[in-house]
Amino acid sequence: MSNRARYFNLLQAMPNGKWSLGEPLDRQGREPEDFKEFTSGRPSQPNGRLTIPVDEPGSRLDYSTAGVGLTPVVHVRVATLFAELAPNDVQLIPVDIKGCPDEYLILVATRLVRCIDDKRSQEILRWKPEDERPDKLGQYRSVYGLRIDRTKVGDTKVFRPWGWTVALIVTEDIKTAMERAKVSGAKFEEV
Repeated sequence: MSNRARYFNLLQAMPNGKWSLGEPLDRQGREPEDFKEFTSGRPSQPNGRLTIPVDEPGSRLDYSTAGVGLTPVVHVRVATLFAELAPNDVQLIPVDIKGCPDEYLILVATRLVRCIDDKRSQEILRWKPEDERPDKLGQYRSVYGLRIDRTKVGDTKVFRPWGWTVALIVTEDIKTAMERAKVSGAKFEEV
């Protein structure tokens, strides 16, 4: 990737009347111990086939997020795009959703890149001693108007930024492929 490459935070669009997904569950119906199991920027080790309940029924989306961890869930045709365009950066985990057998997968970005540009981002807040969270001291507390330093990304096409893994970053070619495929539920913010 060149320094001119463009990157985007992939988010779920929240159209009215669309479905809402709950927490991923293992075969015993338990939630993962770590709610960031699928959003930490590292490969996941699920215990068997997973199920995701539908919290609010509605029109299905090709891209959505599930539960408090905002786990990315994609239709198989979207999973195919990621597998073709970023095979070294993603893990695709089959998941059962009621009424949608074999149609959806959890999308795990397996790369964590230290690339947040503190100076160019709109607002960066870090944990301070007075916050009384010594375990988080110096880490990002919130990031508004996220901007990344493109020179630190290398050839990675899908990743989570180190320190702020709520963001799922994709390259412009993935954004373009998703738009061409008319993927429902996805929106993009340039970073």
